[in-house]
Amino acid sequence: MDYVSALVPPVVMAVFFIGVVRVIVKTQGGAAKAKEDAAVDAALARVESTRQASAGDA
Repeated sequence: MDYVSALVPPVVMAVFFIGVVRVIVKTQGGAAKAKEDAAVDAALARVESTRQASAGDA
């Protein structure tokens, strides 16, 4: 029965990992994708404008 106790942790971790991957794949795209993309684009634009402003001051 030692082999069962040796196999349980890797099997539990594998099931957990598969679940995490499925959640990640399911949450990609969908209705919220456009909102998430817009938020990322806004953040990148803000960083770029800050970078240009600090380069213009120098």
